[in-house]
Amino acid sequence: MWDVIVVGAGPAGAAAAIGALAADPSLSVLLLDRHEFPRDKACGDGIAPHVLDLLAGVGVTGILDDWTPVRRFVLNRGDVGVDRQMSRPTWVVPRTVFDQRLVEAARTAGAQFVRRRVRGLEIRNRSVIVDEDLDARFVVGADGAHSVVRRELGLRPGPVALAIRGYAPTPAARAASQVIAYGPGRQPSYAWSFDRGDGWSNVGYGELLAGTRPTRTELLNHLEALLPGATEGGESWWGHHLPLAGWSWRPRSGPVLLAGDAAGLINPMTGEGIYYAVATGLLAGRAIADALRAGTSDAGTPYRRRTTRLLARHLRDTALVAQLSRSDRILDGGIRAAAADQQVFDDLVELGLADGGLTRRLLRTLLR
Repeated sequence: MWDVIVVGAGPAGAAAAIGALAADPSLSVLLLDRHEFPRDKACGDGIAPHVLDLLAGVGVTGILDDWTPVRRFVLNRGDVGVDRQMSRPTWVVPRTVFDQRLVEAARTAGAQFVRRRVRGLEIRNRSVIVDEDLDARFVVGADGAHSVVRRELGLRPGPVALAIRGYAPTPAARAASQVIAYGPGRQPSYAWSFDRGDGWSNVGYGELLAGTRPTRTELLNHLEALLPGATEGGESWWGHHLPLAGWSWRPRSGPVLLAGDAAGLINPMTGEGIYYAVATGLLAGRAIADALRAGTSDAGTPYRRRTTRLLARHLRDTALVAQLSRSDRILDGGIRAAAADQQVFDDLVELGLADGGLTRRLLRTLLR
């Protein structure tokens, strides 16, 4: 009988293991993933400083010290644009590196990692059975956009975006910066080029799925049209789905918790998901440790309280801004305001990369 089985060893799953063991190092924690690590994962690779703050709170420090931080952020839509320095730097680190280091941190904390593809689970009175032969008091589903755990709970994701990601040599004009170029059509729809600091950039294009699914060629053509030259010399192209967060999120009570992409937590403005993954993973682990101490099988209720305090207002505000940004006039106005006012720019960055809220200044700007 394991205290905790975590399905999926990406940032959400590794963080769940770390969070549980930080709260109680004596817990038995099994971390399952269908891949060995390191492994690639389609993503924009952007890591906000808030992620490192969360990890430092559970004793995980220095994992990006050998990577170059990025302070410049460029956002444009046609002839409208903003190019400013962020108040705190971000990092662009391939998931082959970042995820591997988080798994190592989880194992150092005491988690056991096993490569295994999970195919199902069954909730019983006092335990959860995974694949008919693994028994746990609690389970965390952190198995991504196509989560088996979410499916077994009878839950469906909300709106989904589709993106393609590759790595290409960094052109001089986009060096030391994170660049986003909005495209036409229903938002979110944008191309990106994020400099890793090693001569290569993470580049890609994504859009909200509505109707016909775009082909790989169409996605790459959109990327090249919005960021000319971005695909030149590109490699490791990989498409992926992004389950977008909605106006609210209310975790269920009980012994099975969802975190990160499995919970449908992708910022609908920016496609950012690593902050949500680490934040909800840590909170899930702590809620389970608390439930074990209390002798209850309901970790979902304390998890809901914690995530509500952290994310309820933020999710509401990102959903509102995502809706407003579907208006070309409001989207252009927001970009112009960010170009004219550093505080508006900083507010947008916080809202798009971490757990920021819709400030009065920003709301007035968008509605003006």
